[in-house]
Amino acid sequence: MTHVLMFESRTTMTATTLLFRDDAYLQNCDAIVVAVTPEGGIILDRTICYAQGGGQPGDLGVIRRTDGEDIAVTNTVYAADRSQVAHLVGADQAARFTPGESVSLQLDWERRFKRMRVHTALHLLSVVLPYPVTGGAIADGDGRLDFDIPDGGLDKADLTDKLNALIARDAAVTESWITDAELDANPGLVKTMSVKPPRGSGRVRLVAIEGIDLQPCGGTHVRRTSEIGTVAVTDIEKKGKQNRRVRMSLVD
Repeated sequence: MTHVLMFESRTTMTATTLLFRDDAYLQNCDAIVVAVTPEGGIILDRTICYAQGGGQPGDLGVIRRTDGEDIAVTNTVYAADRSQVAHLVGADQAARFTPGESVSLQLDWERRFKRMRVHTALHLLSVVLPYPVTGGAIADGDGRLDFDIPDGGLDKADLTDKLNALIARDAAVTESWITDAELDANPGLVKTMSVKPPRGSGRVRLVAIEGIDLQPCGGTHVRRTSEIGTVAVTDIEKKGKQNRRVRMSLVD
């Protein structure tokens, strides 16, 4: 999955509150500028924007200043210590912001919602194909997972039918938290071989799809599987002796 970008933050460590962790459907919020990074990032005290990581791209959006000026956010990434989130606007634009400044943040919702739908569909794909996951990526309307599968013989139409059958169950998608120690005691929850669940705070977030799946995940998801809509498995590639890359796309 994609590598997490890190940027330096020259500030006392006021952690960014990740509002999307509690409500992925928030589309705007008010915030305070905590710091400006040398790379052109604005660190806020709170954010609705997902920071790039775990195969999911960082969110785009707009920071609105009190005079009504809109500054485009071209990516959202973690600062070096991962407790803060930087909203990238470019060095020239960032230099205009002052710590303590009040702003509002508007999410590019259309783009984010597609990513939420794809991310949740990929969780279902890991159920349809119950093999170790060696990698994955989420894009705007499509995504892929890589599986450690000894043999080929996968059929796109068959996988598509199984995925859409799970989506049609309209299962609830919910989040809960367990401790690092509880995760260590239940290693079978982790499906990914190349990317480990986000840790370090003493607890790990679990995403449950009712009656279907349970796994650690820090990404954003829809509330019910029916919100994914219809999907299609578009390609199956051989990526090494035991690796199969399965691509899927949203159809509607």
